[in-house]
Amino acid sequence: MQNVLQIVYLIPLLPLIGFLINGLGRKHLSKSMISVIGSGTILVSFVLSIWVFIQVKGGNVHTAHYFDFISVGDLKIPFAFKIDQLSTLFLLIITGVGFLIHVYSTSYMHEEKPEHFGRYFSYLNLFIFSMLLLVMGANFVVMFIGWEGVGLCSYLLIGYWFKKHEYNKAASKAFIMNRIGDLAFLIAIFWLIAKLGTVSFDEVFSAANLAKLKTLDITAITILLFVGATGKSAQIPLYTWLPDAMAGPTPVSALIHAATMVTAGIYMIARSNVLYSMAPITMDIVAYIGLATALLAATIALKQNDIKKVLAYSTVSQLGFMFLALGCGAYTAAVFHVMTHAFFKALLFLGSGSVIHAMGGEQDIRNMGGLSKKLKITFLTFLIGCIAIAGIPPFSGFFSKDAILLSAFIKNPVMYGIALFTALLTAFYMFRLLFITFSGKFRGTESQQQHLHESPAAMTIPLIILAVLSVIGGFVGIPEVFMHGGDRLTEFLSPVIAAHGEHSVSHSTEYMLMGLSTGLVIAMIIFAWFKFRNYQRSEATGFGKVLENKWYVDELYDTVIVNPIKKTGTFMSQVFDLKIIDGMVNGVGRLLQYGSRQLRLLQSGQAASYVLLMVISMVLVFVIQFFLRK
Repeated sequence: MQNVLQIVYLIPLLPLIGFLINGLGRKHLSKSMISVIGSGTILVSFVLSIWVFIQVKGGNVHTAHYFDFISVGDLKIPFAFKIDQLSTLFLLIITGVGFLIHVYSTSYMHEEKPEHFGRYFSYLNLFIFSMLLLVMGANFVVMFIGWEGVGLCSYLLIGYWFKKHEYNKAASKAFIMNRIGDLAFLIAIFWLIAKLGTVSFDEVFSAANLAKLKTLDITAITILLFVGATGKSAQIPLYTWLPDAMAGPTPVSALIHAATMVTAGIYMIARSNVLYSMAPITMDIVAYIGLATALLAATIALKQNDIKKVLAYSTVSQLGFMFLALGCGAYTAAVFHVMTHAFFKALLFLGSGSVIHAMGGEQDIRNMGGLSKKLKITFLTFLIGCIAIAGIPPFSGFFSKDAILLSAFIKNPVMYGIALFTALLTAFYMFRLLFITFSGKFRGTESQQQHLHESPAAMTIPLIILAVLSVIGGFVGIPEVFMHGGDRLTEFLSPVIAAHGEHSVSHSTEYMLMGLSTGLVIAMIIFAWFKFRNYQRSEATGFGKVLENKWYVDELYDTVIVNPIKKTGTFMSQVFDLKIIDGMVNGVGRLLQYGSRQLRLLQSGQAASYVLLMVISMVLVFVIQFFLRK
């Protein structure tokens, strides 16, 4: 393991170096050099991640300690990286998918000026560095540094086109809503320090330290950590920032929504599974909020017309599925879905970018149609992504979503029914998106139709690779019902995520559940085909209008939270600050000026006046001395 210790720090260091070179040299480097540096550093990190993964698979697990980051009295917080099964799996996802997105970006962003091109890639590199720091950290503080880093980078990337005011608002919204969750995460860290005097994973999750925590402590800490996760991973009520994050360039959307930022909350809870398994109340909260988020976002996606907004709400819904799995104790299923989701959601976002590229920036699917004839590679890869997210066997999404549905069925059949209905909505809105975009007649302008073309190789090759991964990616988690001694992912993660007993359903029941979900999903796809294959533009009415306007949640937040805060701020600045605070300060000054002016009148220069005042003063002294003093 000594070799791993010598090189493991290079995995996050290389993207950081890429960020510094491209950031500082953006005015001097060519686009080609920026592309090579930005993508090359991630590629080398990916290769190193594979090497580390092989070492860990062979049983070499270690915590790489570099120096004491904080040392105050008895509290020592080291800067250390934890190299184990869970962290190495996320390293592969982040660097692998991240590299493909970097390559894609070299073509997608080619019209940017070299200076802005360098700024873009420096932000991407910093984003990857922060995410690697988050998953490699051996304690909650190092994780929190990475946690804050991805929050900052999301702000920079969402508001990349900063000259558009609405994009800056979207970036600020993401940053502020994440701060709410981050505060809860920080309080949880302080709580652990107060109770245990440590934040290192190995020490916090040890039996001796867990015994020091009361049930109230464990419940409070896990709820606070979950609130932190709701911010990063966009769960109710902190999910509205994520659809607005579509303001950033499409590769940024793929990076945020697929492999990195939004999976941070899943990783944190999976890493803390020992604590969560001891907090049944928190587990129920996680499961029900995850289920509610999955259903709410799926209904909104049904009526969205912006190609990226559909995928954004799809991401919120899929994250809800992951939290449902976490709440049911199926931590491995949640991590499995993180992996498969990274493949097919990155594919779908990059595919949407290919469509937008061909349409000259158009994102409204109502103005598309018939694109399968001109964009054949994009269409085929997008179709594979839709099949995978819908959960059709043997594509990757089938195995991970089946594992989540099974965990819900074991916990509560009603919960399973709602989750299955949500999965059917997923299939419907994804194939609605596919058919409206790629089938029927072209509904755009004549100019757009003449310029329709397939994207260049730098964009289509990542699509093809992600499509292949979306097909075969699920095979690492084939359930035991299909293969005796199977489910290699559960076996691989078992040292970090303890198994929660055998399935409490028979193989025949499991086969029935798989058949039921697959049959219904296929039926939904067929229904979507007949409904949207020859789509004609129409406006939403009735309940459809409510869904198109996202249940008016943003308007509700504005009315209940944002506007009152703004009015309070206006009152404080214009009334309380000006009239009361400034009034008191200025009033003291005016009082002194007035008093000085009045006292000045006594200094008249007339000796008779001075004698009179002296006599009056003497009389007052005698009166006080002889008549008023006791």
